[in-house]
Amino acid sequence: MSTEFNPDFGLTAKDYTQHRAGFPPQVVQRLTQLGVETEGRDVLDLGTGTGSLARLFAQAGARVTGIDPAAPLLEQARELDRAAGVEITYAVATAEATGLPDASFDVVAAGQCWHWFDAPKAAAEVWRLLRPGGHAVITHFDWLPLPGNVVAETEQLITTYNPAWSMGGGTGLYPRWLTDLATAGFGSIETFSFDLDVPYTPEAWTGRIRASAGVGASLPQEEVDKFSTELSAILRDRFPGDVLRIPHRTWAVVADKPAVDKTAVDRNR
Repeated sequence: MSTEFNPDFGLTAKDYTQHRAGFPPQVVQRLTQLGVETEGRDVLDLGTGTGSLARLFAQAGARVTGIDPAAPLLEQARELDRAAGVEITYAVATAEATGLPDASFDVVAAGQCWHWFDAPKAAAEVWRLLRPGGHAVITHFDWLPLPGNVVAETEQLITTYNPAWSMGGGTGLYPRWLTDLATAGFGSIETFSFDLDVPYTPEAWTGRIRASAGVGASLPQEEVDKFSTELSAILRDRFPGDVLRIPHRTWAVVADKPAVDKTAVDRNR
């Protein structure tokens, strides 16, 4: 990502925890259908944030480690874990340099965060961390801007307050990540996606947007407050009602590290 836009999600940890919708449980079900077993396996969640994806793996019976550079988010993750009755090991670290041992995981996942990484370095680190035959997983859970809908109006307001934010207009599909994984040597690449609506109250949607990269994670607090007031007015005037149904798309790519590491074989010849 551009060095001109470097959000700090630790600044918005409270809103992040309270208002960001977590990954739907169907993600783990779909991964299992593609051969990504989690029960009894060692799983690493890169850029774990408040542990949304990590908890799904833990609830499916995995031994889970989560890393993130933002310590305040990990503190929120631990509180959510206690409420959910799961145990996850967390550490402050980056995806490009985790400090974890070689070949120590069966699955390495990145949920809603691959775009923040230095892709070649992160992919190389994933390769190092995976055991032979292990799986790399990159997944997203994105709101969908459609002509005239509340998401499109919200994104327009974000860019008004923060012109450096250039992440609007997305489709929830990420073909470049397939190239990142293939270039790093991963094979058997497969993808899946499915759409669903997430209900938000107007207040919760405003909080969700405060927790986004373009608002609470990058704007001064005074601007965040002004943004929240203006978004609340837009919702009241243009999208009245007690519940907003926000369209989302879940998308994932799964890639395998070969059961025999060809690079290691070549080195030993």
